[in-house]
Amino acid sequence: LQAALAGPGLVRARHELRRRWPTIALGGVAVAVYPLAFYSSMRLAGVAVGTVISIGSAPIASAVIERVIDGHRLTRRWAVGAGVGLVGVVLLTFVEPAKNTGAGNTTAGILLGLLAGVTYALYSWAAHRTMQRGVRSGVAMGAIFGAGGVLLMPVLFLTGAPLLESWHNFAVGAYMALVPMFLGYVFFGLGLARVMASTATTLSLAEPVVAAMLAVVIVGERLPAAGWIGVGLVIASLAVLTVPVRRNVRTAVGVP
Repeated sequence: LQAALAGPGLVRARHELRRRWPTIALGGVAVAVYPLAFYSSMRLAGVAVGTVISIGSAPIASAVIERVIDGHRLTRRWAVGAGVGLVGVVLLTFVEPAKNTGAGNTTAGILLGLLAGVTYALYSWAAHRTMQRGVRSGVAMGAIFGAGGVLLMPVLFLTGAPLLESWHNFAVGAYMALVPMFLGYVFFGLGLARVMASTATTLSLAEPVVAAMLAVVIVGERLPAAGWIGVGLVIASLAVLTVPVRRNVRTAVGVP
C-alpha cells in the first residue's frame, strides 16, 4: 500500500533511489524482520513484556545507530525524555503479567523483542536518512516498506490461510493493514521527515499508554497504581521531547 501510494513518485525518483539502494535495502530487510520478531516476542513472553522490550529498546538502538553511523551527539533533553519514558513503560508492564510460558520461552521472547527494537530503529533510521538525502517522505517510505512487503510475501502465502477462513478474520486483517499499519506509518513517515529517528522512536513510547487506556475505557480492565504512575511518566516524557524550548534571544545571537 505504501509503494502503491507513492507509485508515480517512485518512478520519478528511481535514479536517486538507485544511488541509495544500500540504505533502502537495509530498511526493507528491517521492515520484514520487525513484525516477525515483534509478534513472536509477544506470543512467547506475553503481550506486556514483548511490547515493552520491543518498543522500549528502540529509542536506545536508534540513538546508538545515529551516534555510530552519523556521529550525532545525544542531547541532555533526549536522555531525560527517553529515560523518564522508559521507566514509565516498564511500570506499565505491571498492568498485564507475562504469560507463564516457561523460562526458555520467556528468554526467547525477550531476545526476539530486542531484535524487534533494533530492526524498528534500523528502518526508522534508513527512512530518515533517505529523506535527508532529498527523497520525499512518501517516496522513501514507499520504497522501504514496499521492499519489506515483497520480502514478507512468502510468509503471507505460508501462514495467511486463516485470514480467509471467515469474514471476521478477513475484516480484522483488513483493518490492521489499513488503519494502524498503513495510515499509521504514513503519519510516521511525515514525522520522520522532521525529527531524528531516535526522537520518533521515543515518541512511540506513547503506544503502551494508549493500549493501557483503551483496556481501561473499552475492555473494563483496572489499572493498578504502578500503571497510572507509568502513564504519567510517559506523558511527561512526551512533554519533554515535544514542547518547544524558549531560548534566550541575547544568548542565541551571541550577545554577552
